[in-house]
Amino acid sequence: MKVFAIDPGTTKSGWVLWDSTKGKVLECGIDDNETVVGFCELFVHEADLAIEMIGHYGTGMPAGKEVFDTCVWIGRFAQAFEEHANDGQTWTTHLRPSIKAHLCGNAKAKDGNVAQALRDRFGEKGTKANPGPFYGVKSHIWQAIAVAVYHSDIAGEESSAPNRF
Repeated sequence: MKVFAIDPGTTKSGWVLWDSTKGKVLECGIDDNETVVGFCELFVHEADLAIEMIGHYGTGMPAGKEVFDTCVWIGRFAQAFEEHANDGQTWTTHLRPSIKAHLCGNAKAKDGNVAQALRDRFGEKGTKANPGPFYGVKSHIWQAIAVAVYHSDIAGEESSAPNRF
């Protein structure tokens, strides 16, 4: 199974094309959101789409312009994918606390804990001379990989209903 996963942002997003059968990154990057929209169209015929979704993170927590801008991009990514999909391709969103709880056993885990859980499971980054499964991975790409792994792990479960926010 291949998953195109996105950690969305207001202007740039981390993304990964993940091969869950091999447990490895095929392609990844942090690009302008317009470029990522193009990747949604490009990868539609070889992978499902999984996007990290904005959620409610507690009473009294303000939501500013950045949150709403990110929500707009999540919709644009899903729309671009769906417009080019055939019957077999699906897209879905996943909440960050669910991803962290799945990978780390605690929904309050930090980004560093998530990256460490991924390295523990699949191997270290490696070096230029001896690259590991995450060689070249940095920043928001780790979160995109977490989305992809979570999506792959729960594929087929009722909670991963396709084509939903």
